[in-house]
Amino acid sequence: MHLREFQQRIEVIYGPRDRQRGKDGTFRWLVEEVGELARAMRDGDRQAAHVEISDVLAWTVSVASLCGVDVEQAASRYARVCPKCHHTPCGCAPEPRSNRRARRRQTATSSRRLGRGEPPA
Repeated sequence: MHLREFQQRIEVIYGPRDRQRGKDGTFRWLVEEVGELARAMRDGDRQAAHVEISDVLAWTVSVASLCGVDVEQAASRYARVCPKCHHTPCGCAPEPRSNRRARRRQTATSSRRLGRGEPPA
């Protein structure tokens, strides 16, 4: 099954409920499923991981539909090369964990400032 077909099936099955729930509510379900996948991975439970990956995929497609994003087109960004370094395999330097945490804190701080109408730092 192609991603576009999968998105169409998810839309037929869940679209009315997703629209009723809205983008925010549907996104929250996706986040919950990602948490369940993390738990399955942490526990080393392959069967649970299989189920949770399918849930994450379905909820991601639901969010994409609500946002008007064609998942097949979006996925094509990764079809040939790394979209960041443009190489196969990816040649991007691994980012140290400490840098990722610092960047997340910076992004969160900037978002709070912008939410209060303050200029970014």
